[in-house]
Amino acid sequence: MVKTDVILTHSVEGLGAESDRVTVANGYARNYLLPQRLAVPVNRANQRQIDALKKRREERVGRELNTARELADGLKRLVLTLTVKTGETGRMYGSVTQANILDQLREQFEISLEKKCVQLEEPIRDVGEHEVKLKLHAEVKASLKVRVESSTPLPEPEAVKPAQAKA
Repeated sequence: MVKTDVILTHSVEGLGAESDRVTVANGYARNYLLPQRLAVPVNRANQRQIDALKKRREERVGRELNTARELADGLKRLVLTLTVKTGETGRMYGSVTQANILDQLREQFEISLEKKCVQLEEPIRDVGEHEVKLKLHAEVKASLKVRVESSTPLPEPEAVKPAQAKA
């Protein structure tokens, strides 16, 4: 099979990011990448375009890193409150998942994240405070405090009457 080198002008999933030099099958380059303007062939005429792509990618990556760091600093101070239905014993009927956390972040703080950013090993099944790890960027990780509260009031434990305590 004949291979050819191309420079990607856009990120292609499973292949590479913008301004990467990749070796692909000749037919894939000729029939898909080049007509869709996702890549340019490697030659001297395209060198200026390649340099501009690299510069644009570096600037974009720098902006994304700064944005992720600022967001991580802001998330440290936030406490996300979720209200869930519980039974009379305080046991939750369901669980808190990534989707619930993302919806409440969007609703309470107007912060939109992708689902892959929330690193939950397993859904939250208990009422109380929990630490949720977030991966905002390849180099930036943060944690978010999530307080899960019951929508139904828990019954007060009955106080032991003094007469019953002596008996």
